Amino acid sequence: MNHDLTKGNVTGALLTFAGPMILGNLLQQCYNIVDTWVVGRYVGADALAAVGSSYTLMTFLNSLLIGLCMGSGAVFSYYIGKGDRQKVRSCAQTSFALIGILAVVISAAVQCFRQPILWLLRTPPRLWQMTEEYLVVIFTGIVFIFLYNYFAFLLRALGNSVVPLCFLGIASVLNIVLDLYFVLGLDWGLQGAAWATVIAQAVSGVGLGIYIWKREPFFRFSLRSFVQGEKPVAEICKYSGMTCMQQSVMNFGILMVQSLVNSFGPAVMAAFAATVKIDTFAYMPAQEFGNAYSIFISQNHGAGKEERVREGTRKAIGVSAAFCGVISVLVFVLARYLMLIFVKAEDTQIIAIGMQYLRIEGTFYIGIGILFLLYGYFRGINRPGVSLVLTIISLGTRVFLAYILAAVPQIGVLGIWWAIPIGWALADVVGMGAMKLKKEIQEGKQNE
Repeated sequence: MNHDLTKGNVTGALLTFAGPMILGNLLQQCYNIVDTWVVGRYVGADALAAVGSSYTLMTFLNSLLIGLCMGSGAVFSYYIGKGDRQKVRSCAQTSFALIGILAVVISAAVQCFRQPILWLLRTPPRLWQMTEEYLVVIFTGIVFIFLYNYFAFLLRALGNSVVPLCFLGIASVLNIVLDLYFVLGLDWGLQGAAWATVIAQAVSGVGLGIYIWKREPFFRFSLRSFVQGEKPVAEICKYSGMTCMQQSVMNFGILMVQSLVNSFGPAVMAAFAATVKIDTFAYMPAQEFGNAYSIFISQNHGAGKEERVREGTRKAIGVSAAFCGVISVLVFVLARYLMLIFVKAEDTQIIAIGMQYLRIEGTFYIGIGILFLLYGYFRGINRPGVSLVLTIISLGTRVFLAYILAAVPQIGVLGIWWAIPIGWALADVVGMGAMKLKKEIQEGKQNE
């Protein structure tokens, strides 16, 4: 079930490996959408706004852990490409300990400081209690998010993207069933949706860990191996730290935008909560394709197959651009119907705001598709700092323009929506320039 990405047809290898990753994340987004649908339809618009605000915070904090796991996965892939499995095992042990400790710290910190966090997010007073109750439950699952992502990136580095899909599929179905049972059957309201998510996260994270323990004995950790083995802390911190910073900067920018959105009131908050879910679902395949492409690049870079890296890059850009073009058309045409999934037809103001967002931002999905590939490319060639710079450019532009434009009465909330594709475009230009410069330097060295 493990695939060697340094051999065979490039397009076939990319699509075969990326397919389960894309399907897995689609399943994950499905249960996120079911959460939003159940809350919006059966608990109310205020609950939907509370979930939207909490979701942005949750995404930001989870991004710290996912970024560390993703960076560790790049290190694993590189050494697998070089054929040094002992180094992979050593790095895996070290990263597991470091990221696991951070997961516990984050979970405890959120529980202790949730009220100041709600104040910083400018949560409207009428939503304060509801949002806080949701946060108390949902953030108990942070450790399980770490476990799933850590083990998933380890398996993907080995070329196995199918098993993480299976566990995510089980968790997705479980989450949907528990959502319906807790909210509709037991009438637990918003907390029922939160508990359904946490239980599903626990099943996927713990289950994947048990699978690796039984099926990949080479990666079993023990106290003795931690004490005696090499501890490549600096290497893990370098690559994982950069990727973590990239993910956290990305989501911190989104968190700042959420704070601005909150200042426009519950109707805009509810519309934003729904559109963010639609948005994530729409371009998520491009994001996961970028992650698969990154592992492909990392393995081939580790194996010294630079021509295969260049071929993979050309074909990945073509695939991503074609997909994003189709999705943009569908989102633009179906914007109203997509909003009706989450809100009732009589909530005309919320629907209008959501359609406005989707038809502005959704038209330019090709920008985020190319940006995901640029992130993956620089992460794969062990230059995660460039990915961080591109993220700062994209999100910095988005946040700066959003706050500037939204303050103009004639523009208002439209400025927040237009800032998104402008940030993507600027980062794409810089990233493509950096990629071209690297190629020219590499060709110059070969000609010397």
